[in-house]
Amino acid sequence: MRLLHTSDWHVGRTFHGADLLVEQETVLGGLADIVAGERIDVVVVAGDIYDRAVPSAEAVQVCARVLARIREAGAQLVLTPGNHDSAPRLGAFGEFAAAGGLHLRTRIADIDRPVLLQDEDGPVAFYGIPYLEPEIARHALNIAERGHTGVLTEAMNRVRVDLAQRPGIRSVVLAHAFVTGGEPCDSERPIAVGGVEQVPGSTFDGVNYVALGHLHGAQQLADHLRYSGSPLAYSFSEARQHKSVWIVDLDESGLSTVERRSLPVPRPLARITGPIEDVLADPVHDEVKDHYLSVTLTDRVRPVDALRRLQTRFPYAVHMEWQPEGGRAGETLRYTEAVRNRTDHEVACCFVADARDEPTEREQGWLAEALEAVYAAEGTK
Repeated sequence: MRLLHTSDWHVGRTFHGADLLVEQETVLGGLADIVAGERIDVVVVAGDIYDRAVPSAEAVQVCARVLARIREAGAQLVLTPGNHDSAPRLGAFGEFAAAGGLHLRTRIADIDRPVLLQDEDGPVAFYGIPYLEPEIARHALNIAERGHTGVLTEAMNRVRVDLAQRPGIRSVVLAHAFVTGGEPCDSERPIAVGGVEQVPGSTFDGVNYVALGHLHGAQQLADHLRYSGSPLAYSFSEARQHKSVWIVDLDESGLSTVERRSLPVPRPLARITGPIEDVLADPVHDEVKDHYLSVTLTDRVRPVDALRRLQTRFPYAVHMEWQPEGGRAGETLRYTEAVRNRTDHEVACCFVADARDEPTEREQGWLAEALEAVYAAEGTK
């Protein structure tokens, strides 16, 4: 049996305010071409199908078209929800969807009820572990231990008990979790509970392949334990990542081979740094004109209306930071020390300097006049 492992679609997500639905449909719809070209039997999606628990109508329509294309290309689908999804909404009409080849595993009660799919070597059991919010899941699972490790350990124990009743069957688990050893990105929503969000990889021992979701970079933690990553970059921390899916082959004895297939990049990401006039004029930046762009400006004085000016040359400049040479904007202010033994006028001038640049003599005069007016109104000093 040949599988395609993907996850973290986040359909409906924006990128620094830019709508990504067109790009998402292009990349995700292209999975159907991989299904047809690689003779994929089953596509597994390990959570975060949508970016919000209540997705927009447009996001639902995009997702429906993508799933239909994959099914028409010849693959069945197994989906589980992630921490961004609403499990009840995603699982609605699940029994009816299964008749059409879309298998939804969204309920905690169904963790040990696999989707059984056949190939020439017999059945393969697909166990879907939805994202388990620890405090909710531990009550549903009737365990005392708190945290992600406790609930996922119990979930996998139930999977292994069911597998023991199916001797010789091959098995695949879908799970949405942060497994120790994985490398996070800036675009993932933290799932920490009491400061602990990671679970050990050994939690998932005893199955042939574990299709993980949650972390947005493709990663191999063990031969059978992998993250596919997100199909598109959702933060500038992912600019150097190569988005992909895993193609997983199961033979009669279990896991045979796993290969990586790259995905297209609708619009690359780039970062540039420098004073605004240099950024706008330097021809070397022509190559990133059509990229999603993050610009760090180093001007000593914060440029006025900087992002709009940048967008006159770079229409996809979506993020701007100001870090003047010499530091000031990036310094951490300790206000107790900053104001100690200083007059109100000195504090006001320091604030202007920290927020922008040293005030001119004329501006200092305005601040002094404003403070005198306050003192007069309050009858102080």
